[in-house]
Amino acid sequence: MTERRRLRSLVTLAYLNGVLPIKTQPLYLLNLIASPLSFLFFIDIASHGVLLLYGISGGMVLTVLTIGSSLQTDMSHYRQDLKWQDVVVASPVEATTYVAGMALSELLYSLPGMGVFVALWIFAGGGTLLGAVSVAIVLLCVWAFASALGFTLATYFEDVRETWVFAPFISLGLTVLPPVYYPITSLPASVRPFAYLSPTTYAADLLHNAIGIQPLGFDALLLNWGVLLGFTAALLLLAGLKARWRDP
Repeated sequence: MTERRRLRSLVTLAYLNGVLPIKTQPLYLLNLIASPLSFLFFIDIASHGVLLLYGISGGMVLTVLTIGSSLQTDMSHYRQDLKWQDVVVASPVEATTYVAGMALSELLYSLPGMGVFVALWIFAGGGTLLGAVSVAIVLLCVWAFASALGFTLATYFEDVRETWVFAPFISLGLTVLPPVYYPITSLPASVRPFAYLSPTTYAADLLHNAIGIQPLGFDALLLNWGVLLGFTAALLLLAGLKARWRDP
């Protein structure tokens, strides 16, 4: 398969699963940002605005993490109900192109929702250009590992309804319990080590530093970037080695 055909397949998949649903039913976007905005609303009210920026950064993380559960559901539906993955397997489209196209489609799908939180961030005071670049890189890492996790799980589920069971637990373990919507200093010292078992804790620390609400020292920055990048690489490797491209 030539590079031109790979690119064409990538763009086609991204359009069909990411852009077309928004054009045909814009209300999908409200479903995407409903939970992040709900958390932001209650956190802002409860803290009297003190934790507004924490709520905005948490909304960014949750919106991007939703990509993983969306990809998991979409690919399970396509594989089990529509048998589309069987068609792709029999076509010249390679597995990496298919997965990359589906992951890109979910990223495009989430951009309008991300735009809401970026606008809120700017309204709340914005940040520096370096901070904006750091935020973008962190969110791309979250998108990458969420997509890898979603795809890997989707290849093992036998029914799309199984994804509805596991998705809330993944969301709970990655966005609600870890200090994504609040500062880690709010947790008791004895509990903080457990919070760092979640990769989103490192992503949130980096976002809080980039936004300027919780500055990190040089060593802490290296540690957080190292763990986040390492975890992302590990999940991508896991997806490449353990995901079932063909049904047994």
